[in-house]
Amino acid sequence: MASFGLELTGITLAVLGWALSVTSCALPMWRVSAFIGANIVTAQVYWEGLWMSCVFQSTGQMQCKVYDSMLALPQDLQAARALTVIAIIVGVVALLIAMVGAKCTNCIEEDGVKAKVMIASGVAFITAALAQLVPVSWSANTIIVEFYSRVHPRQVTSLLQG
Repeated sequence: MASFGLELTGITLAVLGWALSVTSCALPMWRVSAFIGANIVTAQVYWEGLWMSCVFQSTGQMQCKVYDSMLALPQDLQAARALTVIAIIVGVVALLIAMVGAKCTNCIEEDGVKAKVMIASGVAFITAALAQLVPVSWSANTIIVEFYSRVHPRQVTSLLQG
């Protein structure tokens, strides 16, 4: 019975990670840059995401615009777009495999085969996690390098916790 609890915990955590991948794909907060003018009234916050960029002004108004082309994205966000979508798709496939091989289902009768199917599901979940980890780390590195670079001056740059 303990192995069923571990299996359920693993699947629950994997689904939670998959949901967070979907959230990080949808939100336009991969890069956040704040520019404050001569006074606080002219302050603006720029958000760059995988699919759109947004400007939030100190007056409370926010405007978002979908990127005109894939070439409008920086290189790290282009790769992040592809790898995040791949991570989401692999996560769905891993979840379907886990549902077939779970101990609480009768799709497969033999316990040995069920164990191998669950191992395959775990490998797929780990692959999805790595496919999500690479773009997040790459974007964080790019933000840090640009922040300390004299070529790309920015006042404040941060990465959404993800």
